[in-house]
This record gives sequence, C-alpha cells and structure tokens, in this order.
Amino acid sequence: MHPNNIHNKPYDFTTLINAHEALETFVFTNTFGNSTIDFSDHKAVLELNRAILKYHYGLKDWSIPKGYLCPPIPGRVDYIHHLADMLAKEGVTTKINGLDIGMGANCIYPILGAQVYDWYMVGADIDEKAVISAKNNIKINQQLSNSIEVRHQTNNANIFEGIIKNEEFFDFTMCNPPFHASQEEASKGTLRKLKNLGISENIELNFGGQANELWCNGGEALFLKRMIKQSVTFAKQVGFFTSLVSKKEHLPKLEKQLNKLKATHTTIAMEQGNKRSRFIVWKF
Repeated sequence: MHPNNIHNKPYDFTTLINAHEALETFVFTNTFGNSTIDFSDHKAVLELNRAILKYHYGLKDWSIPKGYLCPPIPGRVDYIHHLADMLAKEGVTTKINGLDIGMGANCIYPILGAQVYDWYMVGADIDEKAVISAKNNIKINQQLSNSIEVRHQTNNANIFEGIIKNEEFFDFTMCNPPFHASQEEASKGTLRKLKNLGISENIELNFGGQANELWCNGGEALFLKRMIKQSVTFAKQVGFFTSLVSKKEHLPKLEKQLNKLKATHTTIAMEQGNKRSRFIVWKF
C-alpha cells in the first residue's frame, strides 16, 4: 500500500467497534487467534466500512442501498494517495478540484478526497438511485456539503459532456470503470474470488454491485477507449484524466489510442498486499 495509507496495518477491531457498535456482531476470532470478519458476508463488510469511515475519516454515518457496491476502503484510498503524489509532482497542491466519473451509491472517492486532502470533489453517475444515495450520505455528514457536489449524468452515451460545465476546470478526473463485458462474466469473476475465500456455494456478493457498476457492453477496454476519445473535447478543462485499469493486458490498446490522439500518458502502479493494480494518466 501507499506509505500514507493508514490501513497498512491489520484492522484494530476493538477501536472500530468503539466507533460503531453494530460491527461487534460480525467480529470473531479465527483459527490463528486473530479478530476478523467473514469477508464473504455483505452485511459484515458494510458494517466494517461504516466503522472505518466513522473512526478514520470523521463521518457521522454512511449507508448504501441494498445490492449496491460496497467498496474496500483501503484500496480506494490508495488511489487517492497516489493521485495526491502525482499532483504534487506537477506543483498542484492547493485548491484542488477533482471529478469522479461513476461515483456509485457509496460516493467513496469524493468522500475520501474531501476528508483526507480537503479537495473539492464532484461525483457523477448515470444511476439515479446512486445519485440519491450519494446525496443522502452528504446530507448525513454536513461537513461534506461544502466540499462535495453530486451530479446526475442523464445521457448514457456521454461521459464528460453534461457533467463538466462551461468554463469549469478540474485538476483531475478519476474513474473506477465497469470491469466486465457481461453479467455472466461478472458472476464468474465473483465466483473465483469467493472460491479463493473458501466459499463455493450459497454465495452472496460480499461487495454487491449493480449492472452499471460491474459491467458494460465491451467491458473495461471499450469503456476506457470511449472515455479517452471523449476526453479530447475537454482537454483545456481538465489537467489530468485518470482511470483505474483492472486488466493490464488492456494497456497496449489504450496507449495506442492515446498516442494516436497525441496525448502525454503514463501508468502508475499500486499494490495492496498480493494484489497488483494500476491507473492510467493522460493529458493534452
């Protein structure tokens, strides 16, 4: 993990339970004598997130509608820390404005950006229920109302148009794109993850997720190629475009398109335990 990530150490469940008592129901001692939760249990993961956001990030409370994506916060905040490093290297350190494309009902990136670095964040999503949920989380935590704005993307064909206003400038955009090309592919990916946890039947998604959160026609590669193409129109209104890329084999195709459009680009690697991830950065 990033050296500034406060989740570099195992969860302190005693402290987290003190911050959010509902978590206690889901905590148990495993065969190694360590406190933990069942990470295949969506309710357990949800209560863990609520405890983390209360204790570490100063929230009063946080919730998402049933069935929506429940993000692993340590990995999400890693993206935020690496973005901060990238901006600092370019001399961008104050009054930072960021845009999260596809914020989801959890609104996690805007929340983390606002709470960790005092960034002004705009979150956008095509799912009206997700927009309502994000706005509700901001309403519950009034300190976020001056640092986060939620916008509804009403046209599924557009990524930036209709969200970035005339004369508006963002220091960066960020995105955690739909990984899969179909519901079937998403389900297979979930089965693999749960089998790695030792679970093979009677499964329930531990992270949840709606269709637009998990898959789209053409999958991640096509979505990002569309994002790159549409980003040209907003070249003067965005300092750096960025997006997570879950599958490294997609990078050559994306880099080829960026070269064709004469964009400057790089890929920033991230590590969370045994997991390797990355995000691509480009500008014009």
